[in-house]
Amino acid sequence: MTKKIKTIYNFHKKLQIIRPEFFLVFAIIMTIISGYSLRQNNLKMLELKKAVEISDANNGDIEKSLRNLRAYVYAHMNTNLSSNSSIKPPIQLKHQYERLLATESERVKQTNIQVNSDANSTCAAQYPGGGFNQTRVSCVQQYVSAHAAQPKEIPTELYKFDFLSPRWSPDLAGISLVLALFAYILWIMRIVVDKLLIRRIEDKF
Repeated sequence: MTKKIKTIYNFHKKLQIIRPEFFLVFAIIMTIISGYSLRQNNLKMLELKKAVEISDANNGDIEKSLRNLRAYVYAHMNTNLSSNSSIKPPIQLKHQYERLLATESERVKQTNIQVNSDANSTCAAQYPGGGFNQTRVSCVQQYVSAHAAQPKEIPTELYKFDFLSPRWSPDLAGISLVLALFAYILWIMRIVVDKLLIRRIEDKF
């Protein structure tokens, strides 16, 4: 046996200490852990999303609930709330929108009550006299038309939210996924190197 063949043989013998099954088993374990963790990430996201919906329904601390959800989604993979794959934004605060709409309607109502009052006062001063006064009526109508408040559209950012999770995150799910991929690569490399060494040894004999 030549020195070169002996070196290859000794290296191959040492390589046998690390069985390829070790890498495969480790990869499978990491895959299971990663899958479980990814599911837990998604379940936690759904829990936090539900908390937002409850806060919306009860007019609670919506901002805090949204902040908790946003922070979790941004820090964990498989928690995507983005509407890239859906028609509607994933979070639509129905009760918040209704409250904002009611507030705006009340603002318009109170403003127009004042406008009508101002119109009557202004036109009465310009066109005094009792009884039916067509000129004063026209004045009031023109004043109201010029100064009446109109409802403003509710900004969508006040009740619609869309968060995007990272493709990879340094949590249990992300780390176990990386370890699983690395172990699969080592498993394949271990088998390939073993076969190459065996072929080299056989070719020399």
